[in-house]
Amino acid sequence: MIDSGSPEMYRVVLALEGSPRLSQDGRDAQLSRGEFTIYDFTRPYELAYDSAVRLALFSFPRDLLALPSGAVDALAAVPITAETGAAALAVPLLRRVAEDIETYRPGSAARLSGIVTDLVSTAVAERVELTRALPEDSRQRVLLMEIHAFIEQRLGDIGLDPATVAAAHHISVRYLHRLFEAEHTTVAAWIRQRRLERCRAELASGGTRSVSEIGARWGLPDSAHFSRLFKSAYGMPPAEYRRLNTVLNTVR
Repeated sequence: MIDSGSPEMYRVVLALEGSPRLSQDGRDAQLSRGEFTIYDFTRPYELAYDSAVRLALFSFPRDLLALPSGAVDALAAVPITAETGAAALAVPLLRRVAEDIETYRPGSAARLSGIVTDLVSTAVAERVELTRALPEDSRQRVLLMEIHAFIEQRLGDIGLDPATVAAAHHISVRYLHRLFEAEHTTVAAWIRQRRLERCRAELASGGTRSVSEIGARWGLPDSAHFSRLFKSAYGMPPAEYRRLNTVLNTVR
């Protein structure tokens, strides 16, 4: 059914609900929820399902994936799971983009398309062990996203430091600092900022933990140090910030 004038596109199909099957080149990908696969839109394929499904479909011009076509074709109709690497970041982002697509402004949509392309390209490249074939700037952007996610998951660990982050991603501490320099910040400043933001959100939520417990929960166990950092970032000590938000929530 594909005509010779079809655009040269790859497509990614993500299973949001149900269990669709994508077939191409003699391979079958039976997708579970949260899995995706890629296929060549210019060649015959079959997308089938025998019960209700929700799918998200994304189209990419072939040259945007920045990988040899043979490498991508070898993964046509092969399930890619969200267990590790770039795929672990790609799946939740693809799901979020599909669900919020109507809310994005043109500028945001353009930036998101670049991020999605980077993640899908890297997920495919990791599967065929061709990450070095990706452009350097694309590899760096995805690596930085993976580092951000790693830090976010470990904010409560007081031992979280640049050496720990670098070792987990098999890079040198010097290279790690270079990545963050491009973002006009440092590794330590990023960790501190994210810890303070988690503390701020919890203080504003009206929970039952004490101020010191909240600080310790997010990797800032020294109460005096936590209070100084918080005041420097938000203009008031954490206890005062909590009282103010309690009053505002009562008024609302």
